[in-house]
Amino acid sequence: MCITCGCSGDGHHLHGHEGHDHDHSADHHHEHHDQDSRVITLEQDILHKNQLLAERNRGFFEARGITALNLVSSPGSGKTSILERTLTDLYPAQPCAVIEGDQQTSCDADRIKATGAPVVQINTGKGCHLDAEMVHAAVKHVKPAQDSLLFIENVGNLVCPAMFDLGESARVIIISVTEGDDKPLKYPDMFHSANICLINKIDLLPYVNFNVDKMIGYARQVSHIDRFIQVSATTGQGMEEWYAWLKEQVNVVQGVG
Repeated sequence: MCITCGCSGDGHHLHGHEGHDHDHSADHHHEHHDQDSRVITLEQDILHKNQLLAERNRGFFEARGITALNLVSSPGSGKTSILERTLTDLYPAQPCAVIEGDQQTSCDADRIKATGAPVVQINTGKGCHLDAEMVHAAVKHVKPAQDSLLFIENVGNLVCPAMFDLGESARVIIISVTEGDDKPLKYPDMFHSANICLINKIDLLPYVNFNVDKMIGYARQVSHIDRFIQVSATTGQGMEEWYAWLKEQVNVVQGVG
């Protein structure tokens, strides 16, 4: 259940009434029509407010030369493992900070803290995504340095985070080979909103039924992603290409090159 965007069981009944008598009164239909209208209006208001706050975040990041990256994926894709390896290899030579989003616990933030990088945890409770206001509040605590890389690890979810701009410089979608290669077709909005795709856990390819070329083909059907990097957070394979891309983003934000 998401208390912010309304994607909960409480809202599904607005779209159908299976198992009920279809002989409803006109007043009953009118009541549900009003409820539908209110839900749509509320969603529009929430997204509009979020966009305004996202632009505020974006302006702050740009003014301080901060490269903010929104990392999105389904649960268990390896976002935190990729972050751990990235920070171990790049920090502190490259200034970094991390905002960790999760519904419960500080497990991921504890893992990041062990790398030495500054990190703040956001627990969303019943919320299924981060929003721009949460990020704004977290930035005040983590205080990313001038010209730093800010990694925002979103809640594991390939639906709702697609709708919420956080003010990021780029959106990174991570998919693991232990998932289905048809994920882009099942979650087109998230892939459409992303700038780059990391294909993680490639060390497991010999043991799973996952076709990398097919997955990339599907992603290109539903998105504008043209950069796919195959990595293994476990073995380090492909991570140098990921680091090179990060350097490119930092240079763009800082106007270098």
